[in-house]
Amino acid sequence: MAERLGVELVGDGELRELLGLALRRNPKRAHLLVSNVLGKHVPQRPSVVYGAGVELGRRVRALLGEDGARRAVVLGYAETATGLGHSVADGLGRAPYLHSTRRPVPGVARAGGFEEAHSHATSHLLLPEDPELLAADGRGSALVLVDDEFSTGNTVLNTIRALHERYPRDRYVIVALVDMRSPADRGRLTEFAAEIGARVDLVARNTGTVTLPDGVLEKGQALVAEREAEAEDLQDGPPHPRPHVRLDLPWPAGVPDGGRHGFAEAHRALLEPALPALADRVARALGDGPRRVLVLGFEELMYAPLRLATALEERTDAEVRYSTTTRSPVLAVDDPGYAIRTRLVFPAHDDPADGPGERYAYNVAGAGFDAVVLVVDSAADTPALHAPGGLLDRLAPHTARVLLAVIPSYVPGALASARQEEAPMQLPEPLRGPAFSSYAPDEVGWLLQDLSDTRLEAPTEEREEAIQSGGAHYAESLPVEYQPSAEYQELFKSALELSAARIARAVGTVTETVLAERGPRPVLVSLARAGTPVGVLMRRWARARRGIDLPHYAVSIVRGRGIDANALRWLAEHHDPADVVFVDGWTGKGAITRELAAAVAEFEKAGGVAGFNPEIAVLADPGGCVRTYGTREDFLIPSACLNSTVSGLISRTVLRADLVGPHDFHGAKFYRELSGADVSGLFLDTVAARFDEVADAVDAEVKELLAADRAPTWEGWAAVERISEEYGIHDVNLVKPGVGETTRVLLRRVPWKILARRGAGPDLDHIRLLAEQRGVPVEEVDSLPYTCVGLIHPKYTRGATGADGKAVESA
Repeated sequence: MAERLGVELVGDGELRELLGLALRRNPKRAHLLVSNVLGKHVPQRPSVVYGAGVELGRRVRALLGEDGARRAVVLGYAETATGLGHSVADGLGRAPYLHSTRRPVPGVARAGGFEEAHSHATSHLLLPEDPELLAADGRGSALVLVDDEFSTGNTVLNTIRALHERYPRDRYVIVALVDMRSPADRGRLTEFAAEIGARVDLVARNTGTVTLPDGVLEKGQALVAEREAEAEDLQDGPPHPRPHVRLDLPWPAGVPDGGRHGFAEAHRALLEPALPALADRVARALGDGPRRVLVLGFEELMYAPLRLATALEERTDAEVRYSTTTRSPVLAVDDPGYAIRTRLVFPAHDDPADGPGERYAYNVAGAGFDAVVLVVDSAADTPALHAPGGLLDRLAPHTARVLLAVIPSYVPGALASARQEEAPMQLPEPLRGPAFSSYAPDEVGWLLQDLSDTRLEAPTEEREEAIQSGGAHYAESLPVEYQPSAEYQELFKSALELSAARIARAVGTVTETVLAERGPRPVLVSLARAGTPVGVLMRRWARARRGIDLPHYAVSIVRGRGIDANALRWLAEHHDPADVVFVDGWTGKGAITRELAAAVAEFEKAGGVAGFNPEIAVLADPGGCVRTYGTREDFLIPSACLNSTVSGLISRTVLRADLVGPHDFHGAKFYRELSGADVSGLFLDTVAARFDEVADAVDAEVKELLAADRAPTWEGWAAVERISEEYGIHDVNLVKPGVGETTRVLLRRVPWKILARRGAGPDLDHIRLLAEQRGVPVEEVDSLPYTCVGLIHPKYTRGATGADGKAVESA
């Protein structure tokens, strides 16, 4: 910039630390002032970025006084200053915030708009949800306008002039990180204030100027053309197939994702306490590996990822940096003295009103980040984001791990506003049979949405590769439903006859324990789908033995993504959360037990109704993970032998962003076409027919259990960790302990081998048959704490099995 164009940055040492120079691809202005504390073009510590804005807000508060600060309204500029303006509003304390936007929203009336003379994208819209947000309160409230730089002053002064005609007031405050006006422009502010008859103050962190020689625009355009022709986008790197992990963030209900439609003190009060849990969710998804992490925001969505990044910085040991993507085209030159070293180029992915075009991420490539957390709102989570050449694809070659964190886009008018409490969100009533499932309508209400007409099934091997490589979550697709052979169906029926009494006894024991400790009328909420047949049986026991009709619902919980928060909201609207008892079929290593506890805690922290007890009641607890169970023996539960045909013809639950919106229940399919093979009713009736004969044994067992120490031992988790290391897998998620989980491995995943306790009897007949059909070896071992353990093939994580059958070859 200095050598080729003669552009010079004039100011003190701090200004030179604060700013750098770069060359724009722009017909209106040759240079770009690149801020090192804005969090747009240069990755920076999030605490530094947020602190810069908050400190400016505190200076404005001191200028206005406490009373003036309380009545002020803050307006930030899209796209660059949306996060800065929001941080300034936080520094003022209680000021509502609005930023201009280039994303029109149907149904939201414009409160104003203006043009930015030197920008590459000129039109700014003002779309407050509250039409009175910008109105002067008796002409006594100040309007605080925030931009990253104050250069000629044209944009800000034009904004004030337009708004003053519609919302006249006595005072305006202009806030910028740097005041870069030339001497000729400095007198304009006083003249302008006199023109409109209001006081106009300027608060800036630093001051300086940029000297621009004659002909710099033409010379700059020629230099851009020359350097870009040489580079030929080599800075982008080739498309890379490395997959990403997707995380739906449980954003607090009613809180906007930013200031596009206004952000009030009430929203701030909900967001602040939720940030630690959100950051913890991101940290868990990242795992223990990354030491240098970039949180990358998206154009106008700057504040939400910034606050996530500040919370992540506080709560992890990783070195966290923050920046955002941008519309601004800037020349990248890999030179230590130049502000923009690298760039990634990708197409717009949020269906912008001004049509498709290039977008950019600067100084990300080559920066040595172990992981990138890309934060977008749900409106921007489109096929273009995931397509070859899209942003996710462009990020992949430059980091070992990409985590896509999605925040629900705020819909004006759909949630409570800051000034007027609206009616609560209306959730649909539960689905019931026979329209959804083969169960009778009073047996269970499904808090799910029907996705029966959506194609979701994928081949087992294809799903396994996507799941293990991180390219897809297991809940984003469904396995092809296993169709049992005639031999396997006969094995199921004989196993059911042999185990029906033992299952009935476990059903009675767990039900009576729940009634004794959580009565008199608990609400059964089974975790779909393995928990649903158990919930139905518990309801039948309570009615048959106690004459009590217990409410029973089925909800979705997804490992790594938590429980369906909308289902919890529905339950809280219709029942006392303290009465809810979560029900599952069995425990393996206890992953869902832990998932539920974390999910309920996050639901409460995010503003959800408190009082849900996350303890799970299960039929069998061989892993020692819960305190309410029917048995801790690891035995065959015939409902684990099949999939939908023993679970009311309902699929596994589905959670995918393009199918499940922020206000929807998770989804599932009803396989009506499998009704000829349905044994759901046979399973329930066969077990229920044995209730009377086991009643005395249940009474004696419950009496002993209520007096015993039933604290979880977590023996199963320890065993799984040992097996994972002994067999060279190094991933507990690929070790599935217990008869039920081993059956699932054989039915739904790519099994590697089965470990069976030496001497195990008929409980493993179906396991041996399935293993034979799939060509999977069954290895008998001693001192196994479970009857059997299924090992998922580790081929897609660390390589195929080694010659010894245990070690895993490196990929």
